[in-house]
Amino acid sequence: MGTIRWGIIGVGNVTEVKSGPGFLKARDSALVAVMRRSAHLAEDYARRHGVARWYDDAQALIDDPDVDAVYVATPPDSHKTYALMAAAAGKPVYVEKPMALNFAECAVMIEACRSAGVPLFVAYYRRMLPRFLKVKELLAEGAIGEVHSVQIVLHRRVQPASDDGSLPWRVRPEISGGGHFVDLGAHIFDFLDDALGPVRRVQGIATNAGGQYPAEDNVVTSFEFESGVVGSGSFCFSTFYERDCMELIGTRGKVAFSAFDETPILLTTAEGSIEFPIANPSHVQQPLIQTIVDELNGIGQCPSTGVSASRTTQVIDQILAGYRASALSNGALT
Repeated sequence: MGTIRWGIIGVGNVTEVKSGPGFLKARDSALVAVMRRSAHLAEDYARRHGVARWYDDAQALIDDPDVDAVYVATPPDSHKTYALMAAAAGKPVYVEKPMALNFAECAVMIEACRSAGVPLFVAYYRRMLPRFLKVKELLAEGAIGEVHSVQIVLHRRVQPASDDGSLPWRVRPEISGGGHFVDLGAHIFDFLDDALGPVRRVQGIATNAGGQYPAEDNVVTSFEFESGVVGSGSFCFSTFYERDCMELIGTRGKVAFSAFDETPILLTTAEGSIEFPIANPSHVQQPLIQTIVDELNGIGQCPSTGVSASRTTQVIDQILAGYRASALSNGALT
């Protein structure tokens, strides 16, 4: 296929540094078109990033004969729509995470792409970040022995509403599927799926403790992987402090690392502790984008697919099932 020519639907903040430049800098990759519903913002992005064409209509970008593959960087409520449009045009599609509003939408997307014979990828880029590859390497080497337990703590300060009182889309369930737990917790569960395999059982309790928005802001969960590893997690977004720590505990030691910060990975065994300071690349999605480009060129395989990403959405759905049902019956979610 040669150089993969990309078109982006939705050039918002995530595409400025995290992903957009990755399509320009990855090997055998080019960014040839961008789309945003506000034409002047699409034009501005294209000008600043040196992109030849811009659109304010998604179908026009998808139909562009010079666009080989489509990256959907909009909020989750439109992922399914745009993925189906790209599939209908016979073009590979790469969607932002979370993959969709719920597992049912994921299933529709997977089937549409399967029927159209096009691959579906999802932006769980931790699967290719050096920090997380190092954690997997330590596990593969047996550095902590047989893994038995996972402990997750992700606590964040309350995020106030904007000056005009409007809420960010990430805490509006009709747009995002939930709150910060859905947005951030999805990254954590996807990495665990990659490192330890699929989750077999999961349960959770979610509440809205802060009352700042309709979505959950306090979640406690326990889970078991198909491998037999068990774990628990505390996700609270209405606290006075910040904490980001994951621990994988085994028979010979443990490895502790952050899901979002760049604190050094800490390996602890009976012999002592070793730190591994590993920084993220400038454009965090570029390593994953490279695997997509390579796969489209028949070289290797991308580790983050619609199937793998749908498992993470299913886990999130199961954790939030009780909260969503209660909030819906009380009229908090519409």
